[in-house]
Amino acid sequence: MRVSLSTKFVAAGFAAVLAFVSLVQPALAQLGQVETPARQMIMVDYDTGAVLFEKNADELMPPSSMSKLMTAFMVFEELAAGRLRLEDTLPVSEKAWRIQGSKMFVPIGERVKVEDLLRGVIVQSGNDACIVLAEGIAGSEERFAEMMTERARELGMSRSVFKNASGWPDPEHVMTARELAVLARLIIERFPQYYHYYSEKEFTYGIDGATKKPITQGNRNPLLYKGGGADGLKTGHTEAAGYGLTASAKRGDRRLILVVNGLKSMAERSREAERLMELGFSQFENYKVFSAGAVVDEADVWLGTLARMPLVIERNLTVTMPRQTRGNVKVVVSYDNPIPAPIVKGTPVATLRVEGRDGPITEVPLVAGADAGQLGFTGRISAAISYLLWGSGQK
Repeated sequence: MRVSLSTKFVAAGFAAVLAFVSLVQPALAQLGQVETPARQMIMVDYDTGAVLFEKNADELMPPSSMSKLMTAFMVFEELAAGRLRLEDTLPVSEKAWRIQGSKMFVPIGERVKVEDLLRGVIVQSGNDACIVLAEGIAGSEERFAEMMTERARELGMSRSVFKNASGWPDPEHVMTARELAVLARLIIERFPQYYHYYSEKEFTYGIDGATKKPITQGNRNPLLYKGGGADGLKTGHTEAAGYGLTASAKRGDRRLILVVNGLKSMAERSREAERLMELGFSQFENYKVFSAGAVVDEADVWLGTLARMPLVIERNLTVTMPRQTRGNVKVVVSYDNPIPAPIVKGTPVATLRVEGRDGPITEVPLVAGADAGQLGFTGRISAAISYLLWGSGQK
């Protein structure tokens, strides 16, 4: 018999819990609706994975310089693994020196520190810095691009294809807004020791040949100059892509990730990104539901050494919800009752589903909170008769 229980959780599910570390759990559908001139857009809550807004988020698009996030991710992995150090230097090839578009202005034939190259990629959006790093890691930019695609697949970004390290226009070089959001989240989560580079507002490198003065370039991320908790990540622009931005901002305990693309100008990109961030923080909130190890319910055990099995949530559970719909939430626990023995502690045996006004918000497994062995022959006969007569397990 399938059991679905919710009575005691509807009223108490949000009121009786404390603040705990969030459980990263993707939402089943976007939580809100918004109009935007962006061709592609997605906003994600960093802690819960909930999608607040989206528009054409799975549509393949030219990511332009936002694909430099993947280049940086690859470099971060090399640094974290010890295969590369920030103080290492890499040679500047003629190919890197000649590349057009946004540049760090690395000198041909010289060697440049990895840390400077990273800042050139992240702050200055230097196409030349991307090529120097790619060639230094993989031997060629082409091989590095293949490695980027391979690593993207391993990370679950199944649709991203990279043809170069910089986002230079190529019809086969594509990503989706959703996968850019995934990538931004991974960078923030896995590389906090390097994430601070994304909040730098300017970087000085090289000497201007005409003026003989140092070359200082500003970060192109407009949200860094507007306050509001913004601390990264990367802009992009090509004729085919329009103006794009992958951004993150943190206010208090909440962090949001936003991807927009296909906007018509730098000014529109700036206005729209700021507007969407404000909506995300003002219209939604994170609510802590259960702490790790909490007994959510108990289930009957069929022919086991325990009569009742505690159903336990393994990690802390937080959900993202529109502020105005908080009172319309219920928590439902579903499982097959009774659960047949033997049962090993930690085995998933039930599902907890959080439901809002417009449908499911998220669902997580519940596990057995104890071991339950199977009764011997005589015990099984007695317990079966007891269950059939009284509708409950042995006492």
